[in-house]
Amino acid sequence: MIEFPLPILGFSAFSGTGKTTLLTRLLPILTTQGLRIGAIKHAHHLFEVEHQKKDSYQLRQAGADQMLVASRNRMALITELQTRHPEPTLAELLNTLNLSTLDLVLVEGFKKERFPKIELHRPSLGKRLLYPDDPDIIAIATDGHLSTRPCHIPVLNLNQPDEIAGFLLNYCFQQPGQPSHLPPLFGQRRL
Repeated sequence: MIEFPLPILGFSAFSGTGKTTLLTRLLPILTTQGLRIGAIKHAHHLFEVEHQKKDSYQLRQAGADQMLVASRNRMALITELQTRHPEPTLAELLNTLNLSTLDLVLVEGFKKERFPKIELHRPSLGKRLLYPDDPDIIAIATDGHLSTRPCHIPVLNLNQPDEIAGFLLNYCFQQPGQPSHLPPLFGQRRL
C-alpha cells in the first residue's frame, strides 16, 4: 500500500467507462466544500498539453528538454525524456506534488498500484469487474445492475456524483484515527 501523508483515492476502470467524466463532475462538488485537490492521471501514450500554435510548444519542439510556462495564475513544467523509461509509479508522481497546497489527491488510472480505489463499472460495456481481484477497491460505482453484488463494500450510483462525493468525504476524512486535513471552510459547508 502506498504511504502518503494526505488522503489519496483512485478511480479505476477499463478505458471508456467514464473516469474523467466522473472526476469533472466530482471536482466542483468537492471544491465547494473548501477542499484543495490534486489530480494525477495516467496516460498510456504520448500526449501534448499544448497545441502547435503556442510558443512553448514550438520551443519544446525546437529542442528544449524542459519547458516551464508560467503566469501569475498557472505554471506548467514539461520535461522531455530522452531515453526510454519505465512507466512512472504513482508513488514517484505523488512526490512531485506540493503538499502544502493540497488536502486530497484524486487519481485516475493506475489500477495495478496498491492504494484505495473506487471502481467504475458499466455493465453495458461487457467488461468484467476488477473487484474482487483488486483488494484495494473500497466501493463500486455503477450505472446498472451487478450480476454479483459485493457483500462487504458499498455499491454507489455512478450517475449520482453527490452520493460518490459523500462517500469519498466520509472515507477520506471521517475514519476513526484518520488525521484531518480539512481546511477551515470544510466544516462550514454541507453537501
